[in-house]
Amino acid sequence: MNLFRAVASVLAPIFVCAAVLMGPDGTANAQRGGGGVTEVIADAVRVSPLEQTVPVIGRLVAQQTGVVAARTKGPVAELLVIVGDRVEKGALIAVLARERLLAQRQLRAAEVAEKKAAVGTATAQHGYVLQEMKRLENLRKSAAFSQARYDDKAQELTKAKSAIAEAEASLLRAGVNLRLADIELGDARIRAPYAGVVTRRHTEVGSHLGVGDPVVTLLDDLNLEIEADVPASRVEGLAEGALVSFQIDNEEPLPAAVRAVVPDENPLTRTRIVRFTPEFNGTRNLAKNQSVTLLLPIGKARDVISVHKDAVVVRKGRDVVFVIEDGRAKMRNVRLGEGIGGRFEVLSGLEPGDLTVVRGNERLRPDQKVVARK
Repeated sequence: MNLFRAVASVLAPIFVCAAVLMGPDGTANAQRGGGGVTEVIADAVRVSPLEQTVPVIGRLVAQQTGVVAARTKGPVAELLVIVGDRVEKGALIAVLARERLLAQRQLRAAEVAEKKAAVGTATAQHGYVLQEMKRLENLRKSAAFSQARYDDKAQELTKAKSAIAEAEASLLRAGVNLRLADIELGDARIRAPYAGVVTRRHTEVGSHLGVGDPVVTLLDDLNLEIEADVPASRVEGLAEGALVSFQIDNEEPLPAAVRAVVPDENPLTRTRIVRFTPEFNGTRNLAKNQSVTLLLPIGKARDVISVHKDAVVVRKGRDVVFVIEDGRAKMRNVRLGEGIGGRFEVLSGLEPGDLTVVRGNERLRPDQKVVARK
């Protein structure tokens, strides 16, 4: 008997607590919404434009890519890049042997000095003949004047003027040859014509290059465009500057603008090449010929009621959304339409402005107290 009383005294407080926590119908007060307030993240139902699209597979193409060629001839003395190196515009790629070119420049410089001296000599000769002419002119009224000698000096003066012109022309030609030698010497240093990545080396140190021979292949991977073969029936709506969406690796859609529609139709596929200027989101490891999915419009956009995709949960095989009303989560059945990026079209069950739970709705119960944080 004493043992029974002892057990009863221990269990009595437990039963009292249980009675407080349980309602009159035997269900827990927390399940009836009488527990603490749950913090959730909410998003408003709004009107969004919906545009039907058709997917078209495109590819990334480089605006600048090609072979960097030698502009002068000679053996390769240095090759300063390897495949995969990123270079800036004007960066040194290779150096050809320059000894012959340096000697050639010195020769041209000596020719310029020689022609300058020739111009000086011709000018001095012209001055001498002109001086003789003036002396004879002063003797014109005297008996010592000789018309024949005067005429000879006039001819010599004409020849002196021609000699100056000839020497100046030779000096000009020598100067041009010196300039060409400087260009040849500069071309022995092969530089990157634009920024990019080296994708291939076509020569090695010691190889002899001629004018136009390939040195490396360069790819500008920082200025990529999208190229797609678009059905001719879809081209009409792609005016220059028109905005479309594209996806890479099933990520979030990004915008792209139509840059050009190439006026050349493939007679076999009835498609035309269209170039798009994309707006990439952040730093990406992109590559030439990488596949891209373009979402091209097939009709005019229309405004629809939309809800965030995270607001939709499935309960007993039905799509439901928790709407916050007077601080409580009210469960509503919804009928959904097409997807709009990260949202769904709402056909029924919600109105614009309804505040829906998008985080923390997985374990919510109808009429549970909540506090919204956007």
